[in-house]
Amino acid sequence: MELNVRCVVLLAVGLCSTLLLTTVAAHQEEEPIMELAEDMGVEDELEDLGLGEELLDGEVEPEDADTPPGPPPAPKVTYKAPEPMGEHFFAESFDRGTLDSWVLSKAKKEDIDEDIAKYDGKWEVEDMKDSKLPGDKGLVLKSRAKHHAISAQLLRPFIFDTKPLIVQYEVNFQQGIDCGGAYVKLLSQTPDLNLDEFVDKTPYTIMFGPDKCGEDYKLHFIFRHKNPKTGEYEEKHAKKPDADLRTYYTDKKTHLYTLVVNPDNSFEVLVDQTVVNSGNLLTDMTPPINPAAEIEDPDDHKPEDWDERPKIQDPDAVKPEDWDEDAPKQIPDEDAVKPDGWLDDQPEYTSDPDAVKPEDWDEDMDGEWEAPQIPNALCETAPGCGAWQRPMIDNPNYKGKWKAPMIDNPNYQGVWKPRKIANPDFFEDLHPFRMTPFNAVGLELWSMSSDIFFDNFFITNERHTAERWANDGWGLKKAAEGAAEPGLVNQMMTAADERPWLWVVYVLTVAVPLILIIVFFCTGKKQEDDVLRRSPRNTKGRKD
Repeated sequence: MELNVRCVVLLAVGLCSTLLLTTVAAHQEEEPIMELAEDMGVEDELEDLGLGEELLDGEVEPEDADTPPGPPPAPKVTYKAPEPMGEHFFAESFDRGTLDSWVLSKAKKEDIDEDIAKYDGKWEVEDMKDSKLPGDKGLVLKSRAKHHAISAQLLRPFIFDTKPLIVQYEVNFQQGIDCGGAYVKLLSQTPDLNLDEFVDKTPYTIMFGPDKCGEDYKLHFIFRHKNPKTGEYEEKHAKKPDADLRTYYTDKKTHLYTLVVNPDNSFEVLVDQTVVNSGNLLTDMTPPINPAAEIEDPDDHKPEDWDERPKIQDPDAVKPEDWDEDAPKQIPDEDAVKPDGWLDDQPEYTSDPDAVKPEDWDEDMDGEWEAPQIPNALCETAPGCGAWQRPMIDNPNYKGKWKAPMIDNPNYQGVWKPRKIANPDFFEDLHPFRMTPFNAVGLELWSMSSDIFFDNFFITNERHTAERWANDGWGLKKAAEGAAEPGLVNQMMTAADERPWLWVVYVLTVAVPLILIIVFFCTGKKQEDDVLRRSPRNTKGRKD
């Protein structure tokens, strides 16, 4: 009895602890703002960025007694524009609030209707709609279902020599993205490059960035390779990333896109400083950089007597004399017996005696009226009605049409292929990294979604310089967005408010394991006591 009472008390304490843990967890979500910032790692991230404690404002205004409690405010992060340091060819944060250094295209696309040929999509420099960093401005594509083109000159042309190329910029699909791109083009240095006439056919060296239409999520890395023999250019596409890219297009967060191309021909594509694709220009591009050394001879043709049949019918085979090709596949079952009670004289269906000819029935037009057929009621209790027939079974003597067996073809010559000849267009370029220099960056886009936010473009040949710029710009955004996200318990409580049945799940998730532990210890204790009571030490000796 004492054990049972103890178990009940433990069970009650466990349930109370479950409720208490939920309450305490919810209370912890409402701690002072600076503690929340520390828990989210915002303060540490900002210190890592070298921005110091002055960027955090952790003071909390005293709450009005009449103000209903609400979710805790996010830490206030003060925005500071990134400053380019080290070797770089282009740096743009748009924090001046203008497009003074950018050129809007005044051209028209060729080969399309006049109504949509103009590059008349609107661009603005403004804050993000749901910005966690007031004062952080970016370039925003404002129009939907319009052609957009804008570009800017680099500080100096980028020459592909002994140092890598690093291109990075930020994108936020503020309204999501249905169909459209957010990729950047590095415009080739040519004598006739005119940014006022920037169009889709303007020569570029590299095209890089996200693109999506329907459920096709792409992250382009394309470069135009110059054929050393003909001087013509051909687009080379990097293999598709194995990573799932969907989240980057749907979560409405700011993502950092980085392309690194090295002098040893290796490349990396990163999103949020994580590699999502990598490879080598010589082996991982489509079509390949270098053509095949040999090709099939277009003038070679298969001889008329070439035999490609690996198997043929045996010409010496003869049909056996007892082979009956006319035997049916199925025959009546001679062992079948008509069931007792079978009604031979009764049809399965009979005319409906209750049916009445419609008043508007015209026999001249509709023909002689007949009552509709209904199942015969007498057949419902009988094994069957009508003329009985033996069921059909497979014929054991059936062999079908005789065919000669197949044997190896003694004249088989294999599958014919045209002979190989030297490729007259063959070349070998072992240094595709040495691409055409570029001296401008441009966005030439069509989108069915508006408010695509671009920020912090940066082009350099130093990895550490690019990383510093990323930390000062995108890193600050990441810290601010992370601080603004609700804590786990807050998210769980919000979800439960929308779906009350989740409270049952939460309680069971904690209570069931607790109950099982208590029951285990209670029953275990009882069994242990029973064993001790039955042991020889606790029983009197028995006489034989």
